Amino acid sequence: MNAILSVANKEFHDGLRNRWVLSICIILSVLAIGLAYFGAAAAGKVGFTSLSSTIVSLASLAVFIIPLIALMLAYDGVVGEDENGTLLLLMTYPLSRWQLLLGKMVGQGAVMAFSTLVGFGSSAVMMGLFSDTDWQSLLSAYGVFILSAILLGWVFIAIAYVISASVSEKSKAAGIALICWFVFVLVFDLGLLGLLVGTQGNVDETLFPYLLLLNPTDIFRLVNISWFADQNLTGLMAIAQQTQFTTLSLFGSLLAWLLLPVSAAMVIFNRRGL
Repeated sequence: MNAILSVANKEFHDGLRNRWVLSICIILSVLAIGLAYFGAAAAGKVGFTSLSSTIVSLASLAVFIIPLIALMLAYDGVVGEDENGTLLLLMTYPLSRWQLLLGKMVGQGAVMAFSTLVGFGSSAVMMGLFSDTDWQSLLSAYGVFILSAILLGWVFIAIAYVISASVSEKSKAAGIALICWFVFVLVFDLGLLGLLVGTQGNVDETLFPYLLLLNPTDIFRLVNISWFADQNLTGLMAIAQQTQFTTLSLFGSLLAWLLLPVSAAMVIFNRRGL
């Protein structure tokens, strides 16, 4: 455990030195506060809107931003060390491969968690100070949102390590990471919509929402939608809204999505030559 924490501590401080923490915090803060305050500008209103509308809008934003940041943060976690010649040096230390890999994941996961908490938490503070929303409702809703956003970031950090441990060049890792983001964030949902159109809606209504569990970004959105069942939604989320997914079961699905790529990355890294 001490070896894992030592590696994690190094990765976190590397994130501080490389301005990753500051950059992510600023990006998330600006986007979150801007969306919370100007979210109703299209309707001719400026100011903080209802809590449910704000959270659902932030979830729609985070589903694009969080996976991309996580993938760019961790895509070179293994292959970058290999190209720089430091991976072999790290393996001379008294720690096993799984400890090194898990330590790097924990460290970069801490960077993602801290930045997400500060970035999105800033909009919660602003909304609590300058809107009529009571603090109890605010903290519970933002708590679910921020926790699910952190888990989503961890999932894509783990996916990035699967990619990084599988390739021999950073450029390949970056390209595959971008393709991965494109598939999970855009192509998957378009494919499901295409399935609906192609079958003219003749898809089992009880089975179809479960297909969304095959995508961690959709699970993230479902977590936040399930917290506000009164929202009027369109598209795939409107279909899924009719299914009684509990918030706890959706968090469990996100945890399963986290464990799978972590396990896969460890297996691949153990077989990787140095």
